[in-house]
Amino acid sequence: MPEDFIIGAKLSELVDGVVASYKHDPRTQHIGKLYLPSRDEIIQLVRDLLELLYPGFIGRQHLTDHNVAFHVGDLLPRIGETAFKQVYQCMLYADETGSSESADTGSPDDRARKATIAFLESIPSIRERLAGDVQASYDGDPAALNTDEIILAYPGLLAISIHRLAHKLYELDVPLMARIMAEWAHNQTGVDIHPGAKIGRNFFIDHGTGVVIGETTDIGDFVKVYQGVTLGALSFPKDERGRVIRRVKRHPTVCDRVTLYANAIVLGGETVIGENSVVGGSVFVTSSVPPDSVVTFKPPELRLRSRTGEIAPAEELAKKAEEAPPSDVTEMPDYMI
Repeated sequence: MPEDFIIGAKLSELVDGVVASYKHDPRTQHIGKLYLPSRDEIIQLVRDLLELLYPGFIGRQHLTDHNVAFHVGDLLPRIGETAFKQVYQCMLYADETGSSESADTGSPDDRARKATIAFLESIPSIRERLAGDVQASYDGDPAALNTDEIILAYPGLLAISIHRLAHKLYELDVPLMARIMAEWAHNQTGVDIHPGAKIGRNFFIDHGTGVVIGETTDIGDFVKVYQGVTLGALSFPKDERGRVIRRVKRHPTVCDRVTLYANAIVLGGETVIGENSVVGGSVFVTSSVPPDSVVTFKPPELRLRSRTGEIAPAEELAKKAEEAPPSDVTEMPDYMI
């Protein structure tokens, strides 16, 4: 067994090196500043909010009509206290760094109290939206046994649940907090939704992994998205000094009742996918699509190589196809797992 490691005389030199790196580049340190929200407390707040959104499923179980009001009465003040503390820290941070975009000129305390109350008052309407999302998930996935399974297990529902909370904070001009919540959801589910994205009713993300939805995306009602879909920016507009112009429409608009199949990529702030349209798997779209359209691409040529290294001629493949027994499948399905 080796002896304990002791830095010894090298300690002072190592400390000086690390501290010098702090002073060399201020972008990766927060020293000499007072205000910053707590990432850990915000994540715990999200967990508590999920318990409030889905009572009996998340957190305390065995709730009844007799004790549910007591449960909410115990949980809500704790949520409110943590939310106010973190919102207040975010307001102070914005003032300290000069990054506030709020039109409210009141004190940080007043702004934080207004935002916290507005956020808490939105919980019933958020729950109403999520009920539609749960139903859309059940209606859209034949593998789902019931809606309970969706609430307990589906990453897409977890992602949209946290997004609807984060989006409200985004609307209230609370800096940092919404993004911390969204990126925690990204870490948990593989679904990356910017809190600024506007998402309508009865939204369903199937499978979830790799979905990316940008900040200025507008999504209508009854939209279905599969894994790997990207709703992104085609380019980043810049000002005369070459700096990226923020909060302009950079991401697409997806209208009502659109389906986006796996790995579809739709880019650009002027791109509109018309209602009732279907965008096929792996399609790359950078211009608008009219309503009631089906967007696909011509499949690449299939080449068959034998184990000896020979490539079968096209006519031989065609002959084999003609000699093959008839299939019951008359057309390719839209999607299959």
